[in-house]
Amino acid sequence: MTELATMDFHPRPQAGQPKPWAFPAPERGTLDNGLTVLRCHRPGQQVVAVEVLLAAPLEAEPAGLDGVATIMARAFSEGTDKLSAEEFAAELERCGATLDAHADHPGVRLSLEVPVSRLPKALRLLADALRAPAFADSEVERLVRNRLDEIPHETANPARRAAKELSKELFPATSRMSRPRQGTEETVQKIDSTAVRAFFDKHVRPATAATVIVGDLTGVDLDALLAETLGDWTGSSAEPRPVPPVAADDTGRVIIVDRPGAVQTQLLIGRVGADRHDRVWPAQVLGTYCLGGTLTSRLDRVLREEKGYTYGVRAFGQVLRAAPDGTGIAMLAISGSVDTPNTGPALDDLWKVLRTLAAEGLTDAERDIAVQNLVGVAPLKFETAAAVAGTLADQVEQYLPDDYQATLYQQLAATGTVEATAAAVSAFPVDRLVTVLVGDAAQIQEPVKALGIGEVTVVSAE
Repeated sequence: MTELATMDFHPRPQAGQPKPWAFPAPERGTLDNGLTVLRCHRPGQQVVAVEVLLAAPLEAEPAGLDGVATIMARAFSEGTDKLSAEEFAAELERCGATLDAHADHPGVRLSLEVPVSRLPKALRLLADALRAPAFADSEVERLVRNRLDEIPHETANPARRAAKELSKELFPATSRMSRPRQGTEETVQKIDSTAVRAFFDKHVRPATAATVIVGDLTGVDLDALLAETLGDWTGSSAEPRPVPPVAADDTGRVIIVDRPGAVQTQLLIGRVGADRHDRVWPAQVLGTYCLGGTLTSRLDRVLREEKGYTYGVRAFGQVLRAAPDGTGIAMLAISGSVDTPNTGPALDDLWKVLRTLAAEGLTDAERDIAVQNLVGVAPLKFETAAAVAGTLADQVEQYLPDDYQATLYQQLAATGTVEATAAAVSAFPVDRLVTVLVGDAAQIQEPVKALGIGEVTVVSAE
């Protein structure tokens, strides 16, 4: 007779008490070469994230060489005085590391991720890339060709094309912010290794740079490691560049970028506002989230759920460039896409949402859900070392105190419905919005004109 198998059931695990959470506080210091260092020990994070911020902003690019900062950023991983591009890539791979770099209005940023056991070797590679990049003629020429190949694809992408047009409309032609961040075909094709080297020599130095290191640093003598790697990087002690003011024109108007035959219209509605130094920022974050931060926001409830015009419309605020005195600027925008025949009705309903918000305000329920979503999920958002490092780097780049993010969550939780409403209405005034539509002008021009939301201009998509 066969015995029946039995199974022992263990007691169901009991949930523990939730622990209080706060955004991690870094330790700040300075190396002998002037490099600012922020370190943050995160137990259990065996993949260390390193961010290096270089004070080489886009507005420092020489006239006619827009894009040189981007080419320089990409060239950092293309060899050093010790290693060819292929050898450098192979050494990174042996470390299990990734190294990325990009240029934006505030400056150039390098991002390294590596297992903590390989951190010493990876930091040496990073230090060599900053100390003595090769900038070989052949590698720079290849990067320039790659960038030139990207430009037609960006022009063909409706969202990219809309962003390009909005920047052109908001900022004067003399401002670097009015032009594509990575340069145009005309400017990029002028870039060579000499130009890249000159930009590097003029703007890249440890005294005006900062690095952020986040991960499980148990057993790592970080002081000694930094001294023999990034501490060997030398350069002049020049002062940081002043941040010039930027003007913007947010007179209400509509620009249609004509795409004959397009079945959808890409929309980007924006204006310029204050950066994170402004005391209204927390309320603006909360109000903007209620307006268009998630699938349950007002814009989606109307345009997606009720009307079926779109898969989703989002409202957001994004810092473009900060300044130590708080005179930086941020982009406040609403973006999404709608089907071509309903472009006029969708914009009409979007403006009705904004007018209703101004007339009736947000509800306490909307405010409570937004706080729960923004504050309650923060521990999940910052589970990885890279997420923490990126946010700390943003704070350094934007001249914010090291406890800014932790304080922000406290401010969001303390913001009331009335404050959030006032901030959202101020961020998106119905008569001060620049609307860019990438779509079929023949079908959408007249319906949009009839809305009376601003003078309508049609431009070519090329």
